[in-house]
Amino acid sequence: MEFKYQVIGVIHSPFREPRGVPIQASAARGIRGSVEVYPEYADGLKDLEEFSHIILLYHFHRAKPGKLLVRPYMDEEEHGIFATRAPSRPNPIGISVVRLLRINGNVLHVEDVDIIDGTPLLDIKPYVPEFDVREVERTGWLEKNVHRLEKTRDDGRFT
Repeated sequence: MEFKYQVIGVIHSPFREPRGVPIQASAARGIRGSVEVYPEYADGLKDLEEFSHIILLYHFHRAKPGKLLVRPYMDEEEHGIFATRAPSRPNPIGISVVRLLRINGNVLHVEDVDIIDGTPLLDIKPYVPEFDVREVERTGWLEKNVHRLEKTRDDGRFT
């Protein structure tokens, strides 16, 4: 089965190349960008300004074709692609939770951006802690590596 999605906008950030980009939005604190929603989708932004954070779903347009076993940024061992957030995936879909600063027309001004400039936007959803935050018991192989998040950056291995 195959699906087709419409690109609804483009994400702008200070990152022109993958190398050096923080690998998660929580490690991109204070980095600002914007999300240009195409005019034909602008009506869909109604009431979004009432949320402090939003979820951006996007296409990893610069990622090379995915493998099922990868060496992720925060480990030296190979892991199954579905046990990582690596951008080279069977369906190269990215997700980031960013702070929504303001909306001007069809442009969203955001902060905590870990996305390459020019990335195609697939969808926007409001972030709601009561829906999205879960208490977890384990975080797999990342338990021993999550302390490296703040200093880990894209090194180009997936492009």
